[in-house]
Amino acid sequence: MRVRRPRAPIRTLEAQHRDAILRHLLALGERDRYLRFGYAAQDEHIRRYVDGLRFGLDEVFGIFNRRLELIAMAHLAYMVSPERGSDSAEFGVSVSAHARGRGYGHQLFGRAVVHARNHGVRYLYIHALSENAPMLRIARSAGAAVVQHAGESECHLELPPADFESHVSELIEEEVARTDYWLKACRRGWRRLVRWLAARG
Repeated sequence: MRVRRPRAPIRTLEAQHRDAILRHLLALGERDRYLRFGYAAQDEHIRRYVDGLRFGLDEVFGIFNRRLELIAMAHLAYMVSPERGSDSAEFGVSVSAHARGRGYGHQLFGRAVVHARNHGVRYLYIHALSENAPMLRIARSAGAAVVQHAGESECHLELPPADFESHVSELIEEEVARTDYWLKACRRGWRRLVRWLAARG
């Protein structure tokens, strides 16, 4: 029988978290960078990607551990076209190697889907290498259509419109995640103070 893990608090990331995002992505191994970005991303490529994140336009979501290290993140990038405006978005996700197997990728995808619905997105896309089995499992489990071509896969999911439940669930989840982050920050600050007092003592 498979044990169901509790959901991790997922909060919206802001420009102030740019350094945490950079540390998370730079810590990814060569293989993980290749699967996340679709090419062998070097440090300078990752720095340009992080510098180009459009906070306030796109959405970035993250999961922090108790030390306030970002261990998983997702990027929901809006795709603007002259014909349809911004009713489409693309999803990308990364999880630190030591934090895998906990369902964080699925949870971040679910969080992104709810947010996308609540902001009028009708079509969610995932572009992934065909060898990226975890990403394709996430897409297929959500009912996305997957088209494979020349080693790459494009996943397309049509989202239902927002409803009262989707709006309320997003508000609650964001508030829970922000409270969790604040408590972790307080605990970290308290531990630092205790160590500082002990060192002086």
